[in-house]
Amino acid sequence: MTTDNNTPNPNTLPQEDTRKRRLLLLGTACVIAAVAYGAYWALVARYKVDTDNAYVQGNVVQVTPQVGGTVIAIDADDTDAVKVGQMLVRLDPVDARVALDQAEAQLAQTVREVRAIFINDTALAATVNVRQADLERLNADLGRRQGLVDGGAVSVEELQHLQTAITNAKSALTEAKEQLARNTALTEGATVETHPRVLAAAGKYREAWLAFKRAGIAAPVAGTVARRSVQVGQRVASGVPIMAIVPLDQLWVDANFKESQLESLRVGQPVTLTADVYGHHTEYKGKVVGLGAGTGAAFSLLPAQNATGNWIKVVQRVPVRIALDAQELTAHPLRVGLSMEVTVDVHDQSGQPVAEASRSGPVASTDVFDDLTKAADEKVNAIVSANLGRKVSLGHAG
Repeated sequence: MTTDNNTPNPNTLPQEDTRKRRLLLLGTACVIAAVAYGAYWALVARYKVDTDNAYVQGNVVQVTPQVGGTVIAIDADDTDAVKVGQMLVRLDPVDARVALDQAEAQLAQTVREVRAIFINDTALAATVNVRQADLERLNADLGRRQGLVDGGAVSVEELQHLQTAITNAKSALTEAKEQLARNTALTEGATVETHPRVLAAAGKYREAWLAFKRAGIAAPVAGTVARRSVQVGQRVASGVPIMAIVPLDQLWVDANFKESQLESLRVGQPVTLTADVYGHHTEYKGKVVGLGAGTGAAFSLLPAQNATGNWIKVVQRVPVRIALDAQELTAHPLRVGLSMEVTVDVHDQSGQPVAEASRSGPVASTDVFDDLTKAADEKVNAIVSANLGRKVSLGHAG
């Protein structure tokens, strides 16, 4: 019995059917995956802009002495948390104390001298009145005696003496008026406490007081100490950084997006961030607040020069600032320089383009130095009041 070669082998049929079913399932799975990805892209992915080129940034507040001096104590070190106004470094205050004592003595003396000038106004005005009365009396005597010369009751010599006395009285009156005018010019339009000499002496005292108080260097903001370089016994100069403070509750993220990703970014768009230090299970919520003024290459020490014959186009990145939630920073603290992964939801296109963002308030402020000014004014008021005999209020105090 012979077998026809064209007749299919019944054993191979199930294998071919299985292969076809597998190919059909694979094709169907690919189609479903493609449709699913298309739907995901259309509904979700195309509204997401992300980058892993992002880093935590913050204000690095440089602490610098306002006066020069020798360091006698250091009260804060790297990694220490400090509060606003907490003492960081103390300088030798001896020279400043001597200058302050001299300024205090000079202010007290000036107040007493100016007070005497004002008292002289009254004395000189009384002198003018006396000289005026003397002149009027002599003129009256002259008028009575002139009619008696012809009768011989008054001699000519006596009349001449009286006329000389009148001339001298006029000169004395003129001199008294000039002295009063000179003294009035020193006091007119002012009181003792507002006199220019007193204000100048008070200014010198404030300067000395501030120099004395600035021998203690206080923290202008709350944060964590970093980069301490000062040492005990070191002679520091005014304006030279000795340490830094980083407020870790005021951090933000600079996300460096490609220039092709900037078109759909808007101020106020929500952002989801993760940090490598905590892993992807910890997310931060933020929002877009602004766009940098240029790329990193534009502000480098040696910026790229593209106007050359061998220029090659390289996609540039521009930093976009992302504001972070303060409560999340408290729960999961970050440090300056940590890397982040950033995803921006660009559904909402109603906000300003990031390049047009503007600030409505100050970036940062401190009132630590205001306390020194108020204390100086209070000391000035106390010194002037003690030497004037009554309470006064100068400057910002009172």
